[in-house]
Amino acid sequence: MEVREAVKEKYGQAALRVTTGGSSCCGAAAAIEGCDPITSNLYHANQTGLLPEEAVLASLGCGNPTALAELNPGETVLDLGSGGGIDVLLSARRVGPTGKAYGLDMTDEMLALARENQRKAGLQNVEFLKGEIEHIPLPDNSVDVVISNCVINLSADKDRVLREAFRVLKPGGRFAVSDVVTRGSVPAEVRQNMLLWVGCIAGALQDEEYTSKLTRAGFVSVDIEPTRVYSIEDARTFLTGQGIDVDAMAPAVEGKFMSAFIRAKKPAACCAPGCCP
Repeated sequence: MEVREAVKEKYGQAALRVTTGGSSCCGAAAAIEGCDPITSNLYHANQTGLLPEEAVLASLGCGNPTALAELNPGETVLDLGSGGGIDVLLSARRVGPTGKAYGLDMTDEMLALARENQRKAGLQNVEFLKGEIEHIPLPDNSVDVVISNCVINLSADKDRVLREAFRVLKPGGRFAVSDVVTRGSVPAEVRQNMLLWVGCIAGALQDEEYTSKLTRAGFVSVDIEPTRVYSIEDARTFLTGQGIDVDAMAPAVEGKFMSAFIRAKKPAACCAPGCCP
């Protein structure tokens, strides 16, 4: 099974669990023993209290880009891999009725859940689009901010994703995403394990490689800010049950994985083909 299909299957199942009264496994508010250390405890109650419970339970991110991104009234925001819609709905409140928040997802079950969450939230300045983050169905220079929450690392073609994000941003637009990144080398056994791709780990880029790819895509002012560095015990949690010798592997990944907030900008005066309106 290729990476994209594995991701669609897992996230489709997560959406169905939420719609039948469960959680996505470890949603933002879930207090479950053994909860995934990457996806837990990311949102403050003053944020989640404004949203439908299903939007919170469906969260499978690794950070809170809406808390770190500077969103202003009247802006247009695009969330890549929007899932159940939590970051889109929070963004829509930040940009207000004169702004717009788009969510892009390839999974039918997540889109259905997100649209129902939008209905419950009563927000009109939201639109959920079906598509792949490697092929964003929006025109050039159409959004002010691109956000994402632990999704770009799932793509097998990250260069294409970053080029697409650059394309749809207006000159001067901002890239502000949460993602899992690595420091130093990671054992090949982890990289090759499909289950860990779907779990947001094996597809993670090294921090220096992430910076390089953003620069090649045309971005400037790239900054990577760690928000959570994972310990040996965290490593044990996400390696257990993956067909890996946990005792042997956990020390090898100690401190290598971290959630980070990644910022970059599209130059205000861009002369690349198709860049300017």
